[in-house]
Amino acid sequence: MAIDIAFRLDNSRLNSGSIAGFVARRHPVPPDCGPFPPLADTLSQSLHFHKISCPENPMSDLARLSNATATVDNVVATIERDGGVIIEDFISPELIAELEADLLPKLDRSGAGGDDFTGFRTRRMSALFAKTRRMADIVLHPLFHGAAERLVNVPTKYWSGEQELSIKPGLRIGVTQLIQIAPGETPQSLHRDHWALLWRTPDYDRHVRLQVMIALSEFTEENGGTLVIPGSHVWPDTRIPTMAEAVPTVMRKGSALLFVGSTYHAGGRNATTDQLRSGLTMTIDAATVRQEENMYLALSPDVVKSYPVEIQRLLGWSYTDETHMGWVEIDGEMADPIRLLA
Repeated sequence: MAIDIAFRLDNSRLNSGSIAGFVARRHPVPPDCGPFPPLADTLSQSLHFHKISCPENPMSDLARLSNATATVDNVVATIERDGGVIIEDFISPELIAELEADLLPKLDRSGAGGDDFTGFRTRRMSALFAKTRRMADIVLHPLFHGAAERLVNVPTKYWSGEQELSIKPGLRIGVTQLIQIAPGETPQSLHRDHWALLWRTPDYDRHVRLQVMIALSEFTEENGGTLVIPGSHVWPDTRIPTMAEAVPTVMRKGSALLFVGSTYHAGGRNATTDQLRSGLTMTIDAATVRQEENMYLALSPDVVKSYPVEIQRLLGWSYTDETHMGWVEIDGEMADPIRLLA
């Protein structure tokens, strides 16, 4: 299998700020790939894409970590390398049972999708913080929230007059959804979830989203376990993903897939006759982009108010201190919207 690697010849220099540096840092090329084209190039500051042939995809499956022993460092390093990681036994059997009791009866009243992407045999349900209190346990899971802090809440520098400032974007919940794939469903098209934010890879050189998909049923190749292309998180947007490069997420109930918004993935084909594949997903995004799910309409102020302040802020009732992104006017002041919940 061939791998396409895009890089920039920037004034004939390979530097940490160039696209080449981005790829080299995040996706080292195996020793049997190459050779690289010469760095000298007559078109200074121009962008060129080169194909580098490799005998096979160096990452044929996703790595697995145990929730009992994994650290945020482990999770971050694996995601930076592969684009995603499976955390075994991510949530407890007790939490699984509560989520099932709270959500599955409500999902039964939801209809299926109306196109190939949403799935004619796939049910979806959102606004999950209004439907179960246990969503708080998921968003604050140390490995999920901790990895989001490291991967998404990364500072950026800019100038205000002659003063250089460093600002973190902050974090917000972007999407909550329960997805159930029924027998007979066809595979979804491969996509990146940060496409909703019009994010560019590798141009922006930062992650904008970390997502979790929790198995509320067994995930198998046969019943539609999420398809993932390991390593695709560093591909340029010009690279076309193919199903031949995707691998199914196989994991037991209670385990979870963590992946960044630039990783190509898709709902799988459910070839069974009697198995429903149920997965609960949530994203933690940079607070400087619009939330994909409109939480201000999906959740009433009373629902948001019923959660701790940390959750209220993650749901969007917050602003970025340095930039006031997300402010609301109160008595002529660009104020933190959390004050409206007091």
